[in-house]
Amino acid sequence: MAGSELPASNRSTTISSSTLREVKVEDAVGMVLAHDLTQIVPGEFKGRLFRKGHVVVGEDIPKLKDIGKEHLYVIELAEGDLHEDDAALRMAVALGGDNTVIGEPHEGKVSVKSEITGLANISREVVDGINRLGEIALATVLHQRVVRPGDGVAATRAIPLIVSEQKVKEVERLASEYRNKHGIAPISVRPLRSMKAGLLTTGTEVFTGRIADKFGPAVKAKLESLGSVVAEQRFAPDDRHTIVNEIHYFLKQGYDMILVTGGMSVDPDDRTPGAIAEAGTDIVSYGTPMLPGSMLLFGYLRGVPIFGLPGCVMHDPYTSFDVLLPRVLAGDTVVKEDIVEMGYGGLHRC
Repeated sequence: MAGSELPASNRSTTISSSTLREVKVEDAVGMVLAHDLTQIVPGEFKGRLFRKGHVVVGEDIPKLKDIGKEHLYVIELAEGDLHEDDAALRMAVALGGDNTVIGEPHEGKVSVKSEITGLANISREVVDGINRLGEIALATVLHQRVVRPGDGVAATRAIPLIVSEQKVKEVERLASEYRNKHGIAPISVRPLRSMKAGLLTTGTEVFTGRIADKFGPAVKAKLESLGSVVAEQRFAPDDRHTIVNEIHYFLKQGYDMILVTGGMSVDPDDRTPGAIAEAGTDIVSYGTPMLPGSMLLFGYLRGVPIFGLPGCVMHDPYTSFDVLLPRVLAGDTVVKEDIVEMGYGGLHRC
């Protein structure tokens, strides 16, 4: 029944221990509206006059009569019961944390949105625990997903019109326990650092000018969309010694990250993976269980994150680079298990 008017034949209905009934508008003062009321002024206005859940006051009576209402459906809440909007709002407030904003209740639903560009932090354990309770629901985006200002991160929902307050208190308990244990809310957004990257584009065909560089624009666009920049781009032929020297050059410049593009396959003349290793990189993984982007290399060179980027980064909108780059920008230390977990849900093109 949530979000719609009840048929006229339903004069009194008990929901839980609360009551939904029809009363004269004059007798509705102090009672809670069971549904939205719309006002229509021909040629001028059509919209909501009173929101579902509104508590009727004396000043509302003339306005109600102006829209032709002589009777209303109202809710008489019993002790221990909550209107759906109140339940959804309390859940959202309990769950939402850093860099999120709570929306207004609407038809028993409240949205939690991001205030920044960052990584969604979602506790799967808390989400599942809430959805096991029944009568209430919580939907979220995936953990570690990039979100931008105004993007929805989660939405709470009350299923029936009237919800037991005990259900909501259990949500609040789960959220509080998570905060106390982890020092962060179950639903929050982690900010991204602004980093400066050195970009080395390899390939004799690009180095000599036989073909135009397409890696540079693509990589620069990805970094800039997340608040970082390519501070310098250099070019190298398919020569391992030259690539090693260029990597060490970027390291000496003090850039926050090093990106090496091209030559990442197993062809005999692809020198990039070997050069990255020879430069002294602690390689976390050469290869990821994700398509596109399975040939990506990731490691650390004296603590500086370094990527070996395969050709798909030039033309595919979402690759393993788009998964790992935000993690680096968020300050995570990427380990082998993070790479392993990319396989589940990692098929985006084959």
